[in-house]
Amino acid sequence: MRVPVIVNRTVFTSASRESWVLDKTQTVAHDAFFYIECVCNAWFTFEITIRFISVPSKLDFVRGAINVIDFTATLSFYIDLVLQYFAGHLENADILEFFSIIRIMRLFKLTRHSAGLKILIQTFKASAGELILLVFFLVLGIVIFASLVYYAERIQYNPDNDFNSIPLGLWWALVTMTTVGYGDMAPKTYAGMFVGALCALAGVLTIALPVPVIVSNFAMFYSHTQARAKLPKKRRRVLPVEQPRVLRGGIRGGRAGMRGAMRGGVGRGNPPQPRCDILGREGMSGALGRGAKSNVIRQNNPRENAASKIGEFHIWIP
Repeated sequence: MRVPVIVNRTVFTSASRESWVLDKTQTVAHDAFFYIECVCNAWFTFEITIRFISVPSKLDFVRGAINVIDFTATLSFYIDLVLQYFAGHLENADILEFFSIIRIMRLFKLTRHSAGLKILIQTFKASAGELILLVFFLVLGIVIFASLVYYAERIQYNPDNDFNSIPLGLWWALVTMTTVGYGDMAPKTYAGMFVGALCALAGVLTIALPVPVIVSNFAMFYSHTQARAKLPKKRRRVLPVEQPRVLRGGIRGGRAGMRGAMRGGVGRGNPPQPRCDILGREGMSGALGRGAKSNVIRQNNPRENAASKIGEFHIWIP
């Protein structure tokens, strides 16, 4: 996938004759990859610009971790182009390699679309205390066993001693406690082997204690996500309630009832007439809130409405 750079060099043969040879100095990426990268970064630039313009809160957009990663990865491409154009001798410098590595951080944008990555991030957030405790135990064990193995290897005669300093022992203790065991460093004396055995056992116990809590948090978030995924996506339609009509009916019934109650109750020594008595009872029921119920029933049931009108007509005649 890389193209060699061929240079024509002039040389002189043994007979003092001038000749030329082709020499491969280095290899570079194919030009097609550069054009593909330009097109992709142009799209990324357009995307982040449109999102920045259309976002309601610019401050929240800038504070977002994913947006910072996206902006940094996009900016690194243009910095790489500028350094290569204005400083060609820095083509293989470490700073350019660092900017190229930053673009890999764009993979964190997949957390928007991947449910598994969201579950993992939520698990880490919920298990922050257990993770801090695990790191604290590991650091404490690494320091202790690195010091022990350094002095244990110096007790006996050991010409092939790999632990020339305590910082080198820190690397060995980390590899041993995490049960990786590269084998690049190993104790040669009996005392060093005993310390190594203790280091391995302590690493297994240290890692095994907080891990079940983290696993339980992961199982909780995973089951919650699966339960939400199985819910029906189509919601049930809720029928609208004719609230305004009920309120209007109750208010009208209440007003009429109050007027009827006042007419029927304020008698000047005369016995209350049937109409006033009926209006008074309806008024009290309407004042108590029953007028809304009776009004709704009459609106929804035409038979009861007609019967009530006929009954009132017969009562009013006497």
